[in-house]
Amino acid sequence: MTSTTELTDLQTLQGQLRLKLLGLYNQAHAGHIGCSLSCIDLMIATLVQRKREQDTFLLSKGHAAAALYACLNHLGEISDDVLATYYLNGTTLPAHPAPNQHKGIPFATGSLGHGLPIGTGIAKAGKLRGDDSRVFVLMSDGETNEGTTWEAAHFSIQHELDNLIVLIDKNGLQGFGQTAQVLGDTADVQTWKAIGFETVVVDGHNIAELLVTIDQLTATPNGKPKLIIAETVKGKGVSYMENRLEWHYLPMSEAQYEQAHAEVSERYLVKQPA
Repeated sequence: MTSTTELTDLQTLQGQLRLKLLGLYNQAHAGHIGCSLSCIDLMIATLVQRKREQDTFLLSKGHAAAALYACLNHLGEISDDVLATYYLNGTTLPAHPAPNQHKGIPFATGSLGHGLPIGTGIAKAGKLRGDDSRVFVLMSDGETNEGTTWEAAHFSIQHELDNLIVLIDKNGLQGFGQTAQVLGDTADVQTWKAIGFETVVVDGHNIAELLVTIDQLTATPNGKPKLIIAETVKGKGVSYMENRLEWHYLPMSEAQYEQAHAEVSERYLVKQPA
């Protein structure tokens, strides 16, 4: 059970990392803000809180790279000086994650549908080695439209990859529309259960719930790959971005950045008594 102090610390971290990624987007005058805000809490639960040295974390929805960079900076894997080069010429931190530059970024991602196939291969390798490594793959709900996703899903079931933990950032928006209107709800819990995943639906912004769910799913091997369908809000934490498709693409003006910074600070950062 998470204590009140731990919950307060997690909430503060939610705010701090949001402010960090907002700062990156502001300095670069870049888009993909909404999708980073929808999945940052999933990264806090997995990459920051539950990933061990022997585990692998893959951000399949690579357009949320700034959230990944913010987390790796928090963990000390990316220095402040390197983080300041985000989006600049010659950077190792481009708009989508690039491989072979930082330990926490083992593969290039962003062309959707590749993260889960890569993750299943790593999970299978762990099984062949007989070790206790785990693989976390963070995907978008729109990514479940991809054929490679389903090939990898069936592979993981056939090979009993219970060391694979997939998280779907289900914010309901993709590309140019609502996911339910594009190809239907392919991130549906019953569909994934039916093909053989151990599947749980959670509030994707409740880190305490996410941590309990991860611990329960990984407590006892049972031969089933794991899936956490995380119900999230695109642009979570910034009122004018929440559930707005355009914030998948738009950069912020200086006034919008100031408003976003103020709202996140007010919402997440605990005020100390005078």
